[in-house]
Amino acid sequence: MAAAAVAGCKGASEEQKPNIIVILADDLGFSDLGCFGGEINTPVLDGLAQDGVRFTQMYNSARSCPSRAMILTGLYPHQVGVGDMVGKGPEWPIGYRGFRSDNNVTIAEALRENGYYTAMAGKWHLGRTRPVDRGFEDYYGLLGGFDSFWNPNVYRRLPESGHQREYAEGEFYATDVITDYAIDFVREGARRDQPMFLYLAYNAPHFPLQAPKERTDEYMETYLEGWDAIREKRWKRIQDMGLMKNDPVMSPRGEVPGSNFINEPHPIPAWAELTADKQTDLARRMAIFAAMVDIMDENIGRLIDALRETGQLDNTLILFMSDNGACAEWHEYGFDYGTGVRYHIHTGEELDGMGLPGTYHHYGTGWANVGCTPLYLYKHFAHEGGISTPGIMWWGDKVKKKGSIDHQACHFTDIMATCIDVSGSDYPLGFEDREVLPMEGVSLAPMAKGKKIRKRPIYAEHEGNRMVRDGKWKLVASHYTGHEWELYDIDADRTEQNNLAAKYPDRVQKMEKMYFEWADRCNVLPYPQLVRDYGNRKMKIFREK
Repeated sequence: MAAAAVAGCKGASEEQKPNIIVILADDLGFSDLGCFGGEINTPVLDGLAQDGVRFTQMYNSARSCPSRAMILTGLYPHQVGVGDMVGKGPEWPIGYRGFRSDNNVTIAEALRENGYYTAMAGKWHLGRTRPVDRGFEDYYGLLGGFDSFWNPNVYRRLPESGHQREYAEGEFYATDVITDYAIDFVREGARRDQPMFLYLAYNAPHFPLQAPKERTDEYMETYLEGWDAIREKRWKRIQDMGLMKNDPVMSPRGEVPGSNFINEPHPIPAWAELTADKQTDLARRMAIFAAMVDIMDENIGRLIDALRETGQLDNTLILFMSDNGACAEWHEYGFDYGTGVRYHIHTGEELDGMGLPGTYHHYGTGWANVGCTPLYLYKHFAHEGGISTPGIMWWGDKVKKKGSIDHQACHFTDIMATCIDVSGSDYPLGFEDREVLPMEGVSLAPMAKGKKIRKRPIYAEHEGNRMVRDGKWKLVASHYTGHEWELYDIDADRTEQNNLAAKYPDRVQKMEKMYFEWADRCNVLPYPQLVRDYGNRKMKIFREK
């Protein structure tokens, strides 16, 4: 679908409650889309950006599960039990046990109470609680975190009594099928004549990197140029588009961080230093990734076509984002055979089979460094490369200045607040069975009109990587950099190259106090101690806050 094809059709009255569609990509880097500087073919999302608003400073939670919990509840992940991943178990502190239902409502629950048809297609990744237990009437997708894109047996339709599509052998590809069901849900919303909330959470382009060979082949020539050349080209396009304020410098070619798999950090090598066989293998990995993004974009176009055909597009708000920064796991060349560092250089006929059924690949830190261009660090980390999402808002004629770029700091907790605001829902009407916490976010709806949203501090913590953003200032630390606080003026230095902590110790002290007050309020515990005490099962008895 061409970029211009996102234009709608006339007929929706002002009194109608708007449809709301939240589209989430998985492990998509800040600069992977064309409209954020990338070379991947994404005309549909580029078209949404051309007719909508791009957010350049939308913060996620640096990892899949916590980000999804924030989107759906409008609360910080530790408040709802997802401080680490899906759930560590009942012996862990309250902020880490698993997705809670006693202190929050989801967007689906709140909007369903307000007359919306609620549906979800895609990746859930919030533990044992199912989407249909948290307000979604219809669901199809992957309940876990990642799996094959070719295997229909790992995807579920809920409720089980709902209409099930059938696919012949070899026809199943997850991104296509997730969209098939999303379109079914769009048509169901039209049939019911109800406003619709659709959460479309693709598992693309998360590993295992898998795509049809012919789509991968289209990108091989591009990525044989190598990660250094591609990164420079992205940086030039980002500057030409005006996606960065005040002309910061691009972060240097990065390092492979230390991890459970890598003992010592080490630099990403220059592309020119690699052997020809290794270059070809790595280019193939990135070509598969690009094909997955291309296919996702094409499928979003199919969804928009269905909205138009059912007369719903003009009255639909679409929000697009990625759950975290590009995935650098676990070393510069990626992995095969399963998550870790087992890496195999594919040559000759093996190359053609990469990404097909039965394979398992990832692209590694070298290409993740490109995905995060021009920002510093990656998924897992609270530095900008890990925590900044490419964000797009499309809302038809309600967008005052089409194609605008908005540099205001916003946050995944704002998604819930936006949905409550534009749907006219009460929060938390109808949920007297639980003590619902107040939402942490603010509505992003004013940004469609080019207006300012209310400023407030924004916080994050994941695996000991932590930050607080207060106006132009950002205080950040990570286990990778020794847990020491760093201070940046994000307005002047978005790529975090000039640490001002020593120059402004009073500012550091003030923001550190803010951070620990937030951490205490939101059930955040110091990560190294948390792992020692609970991860190693040394403490059998603990006291809840």
